[in-house]
Amino acid sequence: MNFGSSFGISASALTAQRLRMDVISSNIANAETTRASVVDGKAVPYKRKLVVLEATENDKFSNILHSKMNGSSEGVKVQSIIEDSSPLRPVYNPSHPDADESGYVYMPNVDVTKEMVDMLSASRSYDANVTMLNATKAMVSKALEIGR
Repeated sequence: MNFGSSFGISASALTAQRLRMDVISSNIANAETTRASVVDGKAVPYKRKLVVLEATENDKFSNILHSKMNGSSEGVKVQSIIEDSSPLRPVYNPSHPDADESGYVYMPNVDVTKEMVDMLSASRSYDANVTMLNATKAMVSKALEIGR
C-alpha cells in the first residue's frame, strides 16, 4: 500500500461517515413527523433511514487497472440508503389530527437514543479517519525530510 491509497481509503471513509451522520440527523429531526408523505390521500409517518456501506472490491482485472490509473481504489462506499422495516409506534391520542378511527396515531419508528448512539459511532469513526490522515501526512513529511 502506498501513501496515495492510504489517503484515498481515509477520504472514502470520511465521505461515508459524513453521509451517515447526515442521515442520522434527518432521523432525529423527523422523530415526531407524522406526515412525511401522502399515499392514496393518507398521511404516512416518517420511516427511519439507514446507510448501507460496503467495501470497494477490485477483483476484476479491468477494475484494478482502471483504479490504478485513476488513483485510489480501496476503501468504503455507500451501497444504498434504505428505510428501516421495523413497525411504526402506535400512540393513543384521539385529539391528534392524524389519529385513526380508534384514536391511535402512528409515530415514526425512530428511537432517538439509538440514533444518538449511532451518531456517536459515526462521529468516532470520522475522528479515527481524520487521525489516520494526519498520521499519514506526518509520515510523508518525515519521509521527505530524509531526502534533505
